[in-house]
Amino acid sequence: MSTKEQNTLTQDTVYDLLSNGRRRFVISRLRRAEGPVSVNDLSEAVAAWENDVPESELTDKQIKRVYVSLYQIHIPKLDEAGLVDYDKDSGLVELTPAVSELDSYLPEQESDEDRPRRWLLLYTAIAFVSLSLYGGVLLFPDTFGWISVTALNIALFSVIVITTATHYLLEQWR
Repeated sequence: MSTKEQNTLTQDTVYDLLSNGRRRFVISRLRRAEGPVSVNDLSEAVAAWENDVPESELTDKQIKRVYVSLYQIHIPKLDEAGLVDYDKDSGLVELTPAVSELDSYLPEQESDEDRPRRWLLLYTAIAFVSLSLYGGVLLFPDTFGWISVTALNIALFSVIVITTATHYLLEQWR
């Protein structure tokens, strides 16, 4: 009996389905869509996400690499599990109500636009705190006499390096 014939997904099936970033992205993209989405459009969206470039800057090779894996592996797997309806003739994919079974396994959905905005806020906060500390050390030497400019340079440089490395690694992991 296929997973599609069952009413509920097993935990192992859910973990297997969600173990791949492309499948998670496809589910997220389809949740935001107002109707069926073509495999071509999904391929471009996934390729842009993976390569961290706008869809207009993608190469045919980048899109084709993603298209093949979506067409041959990921979308059929989601279809078999009953999470999407996939019409091979039209190339359209849409979510089924069964996708709600994944809600307890997925973190709250964030849009593509929210992630960069959060990092921008963090970098802005670091810049503001840095400028405030430098201003304090230079304008109020009696109050901030306990910290040297060299120590401040090292501390702030370390914060920036750690934050940037964390940002990079998290983006690569996603």
